[in-house]
Amino acid sequence: MVSCPHASPGPNGLEVELACAWASRSVTRGRALAPQPRASGRASAPGDSRWRMRVWTPWLRLALKRPTWRVHALRQKASVSGKMAAKSFASRLRGSRRFLSGFVAGAVAGAASTGLVVVQFLRSRDAEPAAVVRDPDGSSEKAVLEQFGFPLAGTETRCYTNHALSYDQSKRVPRWVLEHISKSKIMGAADRKHCKFKPDPNIPPAFSAFNEDYIGSGWSRGHMAPAGNNKFSTKAMAETFYLSNIVPQNFDNNAGYWNRIEMYCRELTERFEDVWIVSGPLTLPQTGSDGKKTVSYQVIGEDNVAVPSHLYKVILARRSAGSAEPLALGAFVVPNKAIGFQPQLSEFQVSLQDLEKLSGLVFFPHLDRTSDIRNICSVDTCKLLDFREFTLYLSTRKVEGARSVVRLEKVMENLRNAGIEPDEYFMTRYEKKLEELRAREQSGILEEKPS
Repeated sequence: MVSCPHASPGPNGLEVELACAWASRSVTRGRALAPQPRASGRASAPGDSRWRMRVWTPWLRLALKRPTWRVHALRQKASVSGKMAAKSFASRLRGSRRFLSGFVAGAVAGAASTGLVVVQFLRSRDAEPAAVVRDPDGSSEKAVLEQFGFPLAGTETRCYTNHALSYDQSKRVPRWVLEHISKSKIMGAADRKHCKFKPDPNIPPAFSAFNEDYIGSGWSRGHMAPAGNNKFSTKAMAETFYLSNIVPQNFDNNAGYWNRIEMYCRELTERFEDVWIVSGPLTLPQTGSDGKKTVSYQVIGEDNVAVPSHLYKVILARRSAGSAEPLALGAFVVPNKAIGFQPQLSEFQVSLQDLEKLSGLVFFPHLDRTSDIRNICSVDTCKLLDFREFTLYLSTRKVEGARSVVRLEKVMENLRNAGIEPDEYFMTRYEKKLEELRAREQSGILEEKPS
């Protein structure tokens, strides 16, 4: 323990008392913090008072360069008796050199650390700029950031008569398309022959695809929300031909496997009152021969419309609004290429969580996933039309679209050449159409036969 004298007269008397007061608390720590001398040359030992004075005196002078508020307080408390005691103590110190060296070593250890803090405080106080007034909620800074607006991606939800979508302006294709179908919506007088593919008027032209991008590209214009799901409304069907609902799709996939999936969704309306469907493109990574994964895709046309590597479809079906039966859900990912009749739809089924990771989307966010949700392929069949059924379906559509007896008979000829016997439904539609065309022929309003 170090005993501190009262301040002696002179310019540095109070500073010595301040240093001594700190030294009484920090002498031990000061010894521990004292720097070690170099091994080479004539260096004083750490215990030598000359070494202590040489090391610490500059720091003490720096610390005592400016008086602090503690010094001012001590000056007010100084008394005449304290000054006399300080003189007596100083005379004893001059008589004991060893005691003086030990005292100074401990005193400067604490004073130096205190002095550094004081100096840093005074310098920072002098250099500190005026405080900036900030709103507690940061609204002023947000206003500055937003002064000229945030970048817009154009991915906001766009709603139409019977579908909604989010558009990818960089790829010129939709990110997702949501639709709702029911038995009443897939029936009606709307006819796709009155619809034309065209740019979406809601999409800025700079970010839109155009028909010229698809022509001669080797890719078809594939619907995400199909026209056949909107026979109840001419407007709803026409809106599905906006290019914001279209992706470059393999011709065989579009007319074949993907078409059969769409037909299965319409078939679900016979067993479920409400069916929600989300469809969209995917560009998935591929693993090269070196084991590294890369993402690459073809673009078509002057507007660089992105060709997806895969397509996805999420189906959510409900028996009825008041039914206690659990919802049925299924997620599917198919490659954007020709797929034959052998693969079943269940072979392309993936978990909803996996599809969300692949797409970066959360499907049906308001769906309570803690409730009992059934696998749609377990509740229903997930069975697509086979080759015979699909061929009869396409042939029936051709029968309904025939405009002459010659064309109608050609449909029947092609069907039998494929080795498929017409079923009862096909024959009913065929005979009705044949009677209609013959009646028109007799009245002279039938279009001329091609040469």
